[in-house]
Order: sequence, then structure tokens, then C-alpha cells
Amino acid sequence: MGRRGKAKGRNVNGILLLDKPTGISSNDALQRVKRIYFAAKAGHTGALDPLATGMLPICLGEATKFSQYLLDSDKRYVVTAKLGVRTTTSDSDGEVVSERPLEFDHADLIEALDQFRGDIKQIPSMYSALKYQGQPLYKYAREGIEVPREARPITVYDLKLLRFEGDELELEVHSSKGTYIRTIIDNLGEVLGCGAHVTVLRRTQVSTYPYERMLTLEQLECILEQARDNDVVPSEELDPLLLPLDTAVTDLSEVNISDDMAHYVMHGQPVQVAGAPTSGLVRITRGNERVFIGVGEINDDGLVGPKRLVNFD
Repeated sequence: MGRRGKAKGRNVNGILLLDKPTGISSNDALQRVKRIYFAAKAGHTGALDPLATGMLPICLGEATKFSQYLLDSDKRYVVTAKLGVRTTTSDSDGEVVSERPLEFDHADLIEALDQFRGDIKQIPSMYSALKYQGQPLYKYAREGIEVPREARPITVYDLKLLRFEGDELELEVHSSKGTYIRTIIDNLGEVLGCGAHVTVLRRTQVSTYPYERMLTLEQLECILEQARDNDVVPSEELDPLLLPLDTAVTDLSEVNISDDMAHYVMHGQPVQVAGAPTSGLVRITRGNERVFIGVGEINDDGLVGPKRLVNFD
């Protein structure tokens, strides 16, 4: 039996804020970034529909260990909806289910929007990547099969009406993890009695990442080509565009430990740290330079134990 070969690509660590274009899947976008960086390992955090654009954090190398914390973070979106038409997928990629006239006024709309603020429960769309018996829901939907889905709790922290003109509606949404904007629009259309679907969806923020740090695939490919044309090693131009690993866990409290303590933590042993939180997850840094070494968890004895650590080899 042959030995397993080494992963193709280089060990590059960090987080790229990709401005995903419309018309491609999040995985397609991920693979293009992975090729541009010639990265051995990569993953994305929170898929965007092919129709959607905007912020898609791409985790490279060791950053993939902390991608879950970005999946769990809040998101912001700007969405445009067409009123009067309901579709199978709740967006313009689906087939029309019904067409109904608009028989509500501005006051009715404001009242309807209020139903979608705060802590609510949402039944995920059949056209989502959630799994049922090991298969994504969208695979059942494409075969015309509807499977049971449980309503899930979500929080809509803010829902702003940006524009209402004719049969078009534009909203800004700040929501918790697991929120399906398509489902909010579909449900809103039913409350209004006319139906609705998403025509434009853009994610403007994930966690606290700045909008202006996003880069397009075209920009990355241009940087790569220019580096090659100028006989510059591409990594010298591309790697500085990456955000540090610990930006994925900025919401966690920091626990700074000495180099001696770090030795024990890196070998799987919990340590006693004065002033550490009494429970929950923490972001562990080492020494005066506050080098990020991973995420820890406070155990029942009040010790800081390792949960997910950076591999510095």
C-alpha cells in the first residue's frame, strides 16, 4: 500500500476577506482563492448563495481551525426584494410559484416588518445546505421532495427599511448566525399577502471585519499576474493582504500567559492563570508580544485548558 503524499500547496496562514461575485458558489470562490495563494489548506465561513455577493471570509492554513467562530458570529446584509412574485427558491434563481397584486400601504409594511425583529423562529428553506439524513435539503428540493424541518431560533438585531418604490423593497438586516435572508423575504411577502423574492443580496459584514478590507477575485488575480510579470514571488504581494488568525476570535476574552505556561498548554495541560474568566472560551496569547497560540476553555477547576491550538511547526 503506497504512502500518502504530502498536501499540494504551501503552508500559508491567515484570513482573506473575499468580495464574492454573483453567479458562482462559495466553494467555487474558495477554490479560486486557494489556487491563487497555492495554499495547501483552505475553507470558507458561512456560505453565500450563488446569487449573493459580498463578504466571504476565506480561512487559509491554521485559520481553518478557528473558522467555526466566524460561522457563529453576527452578519449584516443589504437585500433587494421584488414584491408580488413568489418563487420556489425565494430568490430570482427559482421558478415562479404565484403572482399576486400589492394591496397594502406603507403603514402595513412598517407593521409587517416589526414581526421580523428581535428573537424569532425561522423554518429553513428547502433550498438550503442544512442536512437531513446526511443529504443537503436542496438535493431533496431538486427532486421535488419536501422533508420536515424544525423551526430554529434566530435573532434579528436590526431591520431597516432603506427603500420602498413600486414593487421593490430594499432592507438592511443585522442578524445572528443561521439566519436565512431569503426566508425572511418569503415570509414577509406572505404576511403582506402578495408574495416576494430576493433579487439582490449582499453581505456587508461578518463579525467586526471591515468592509473596506474586502478584495475581489479580479483584484487578487491581477496582483498575482503583476507579481509574475515583475519576477516577484507572488506570496510577497499576496500574503500581506491576509488578516491574522486571532481576528476570527476577537469576541473571546484574552488570557495572556507566560512562555513557561505556554509550554504546558501546547502539550495539552491546563494551567492556573490569575484574573482569568471563571467559565467559557478564551483567546490565549503568549508572552509580552501577545502571540496568539489558540483558543482555550475554562475547566471545572477554574484552569485554562487548551481547546484548539495553532501549530507553529
